[in-house]
Amino acid sequence: MKVPVYLDNHSTTPCAEEVVDIMIPYFRERYGNAASRTHRFGFEAKAAVELARERVSALISASPKEIIWTSGATESNNLAILGAAREASGAGKHIVISAIEHKSVIDAAAHLQSEGWSVTQVCPGADGVVQVEAIEAAMTSQTTLVSLMMANNEVGTVQPVRDVGLLCRDKGVIFHVDAAQASGKLQIHVKESCIDLLSLSAHKMYGPKGIGALYVRRGRPRFRLQPILFGGGHERGLRSGTLPVPLIAGMGRAATLALEDMDNDVPEKMAALRDQLWSGLQRGISGICLNGSADTRLPNNLNVSISDVESQALMMSIRDLAISSGSACSSASLEPSYVLGAMGVDPALAHASIRFGLSRYTTSEEVEYATQRLTEAVRELRAMSPIYSVNSDP
Repeated sequence: MKVPVYLDNHSTTPCAEEVVDIMIPYFRERYGNAASRTHRFGFEAKAAVELARERVSALISASPKEIIWTSGATESNNLAILGAAREASGAGKHIVISAIEHKSVIDAAAHLQSEGWSVTQVCPGADGVVQVEAIEAAMTSQTTLVSLMMANNEVGTVQPVRDVGLLCRDKGVIFHVDAAQASGKLQIHVKESCIDLLSLSAHKMYGPKGIGALYVRRGRPRFRLQPILFGGGHERGLRSGTLPVPLIAGMGRAATLALEDMDNDVPEKMAALRDQLWSGLQRGISGICLNGSADTRLPNNLNVSISDVESQALMMSIRDLAISSGSACSSASLEPSYVLGAMGVDPALAHASIRFGLSRYTTSEEVEYATQRLTEAVRELRAMSPIYSVNSDP
């Protein structure tokens, strides 16, 4: 077992060896521009891009023509929300999002507010799951877009995407889903779930950083996107810019690996390790509680709060474990998690939250080591605390 042990796979995953292998030739021998259509180098690059498009579309049961390359889920979310809302503004200027969305959704919605849009944020229940009825109650005759993540990046709760998709389809509202955390862990069927726009990121599923995709449903009347980048007209005019062929090839391979993982029960194996971790922490640490639903959550996610222990102090004391207190995109903030706040978690417990993200590479030995180290660290921190009895159990 190698130390430090990496259990922060919601922030990013290691790039799979198979992914690295497929990318290298496109940095060296096959370095053509996919938009160059007069020589072999361009043809090879274009072929790699289209093969990857097929592989990503297969991951979500879509058509290759419905895949648009972006720099990652943040750009995909911005293009989906800003692009769809602005195009549909004539039908109404109101959108609905959940209060636990990734910052790239929340901030994009806030930008629309500065342009005169109305935005309604729907809070989840105490279990971290947004209710369909709450989404429906928030919708008005002016609602043109609903955005709901498939799985939360902090507490791992899985949202009722299919039911919300059916609701949006019935009301003629565009439905966007951020599936960055769900890919490779959950089955994704965009047509069955009535999804119009869906965001993906390669580095959340053992692919390279800096590449993502946006699924844009074809065939829906009057459904279009306005681009947010201009110059060159790439990706059917929706996303201009020279395509990063090595990264795209890597994302395509990562998508295939994600499908293979689900066929080989990798999510189930991660869930077993997650349950092992949770059981071990419960045995060793008193005053520990689970954040989010115990059942409706990603197989690789565990988010807990430990009373009388501040999460930052805990992480500083266990440098041989890579864990986090929440989203990497919000790690610079000293404020408690807005996700936990929306769930109604007490601020003191929100400040004491720890997030674990397991991967296809995580082992039982690593889980056992993490359990032991956390138990020891909590005992030591509580022993030093003036408000916690040194005679108490850890």
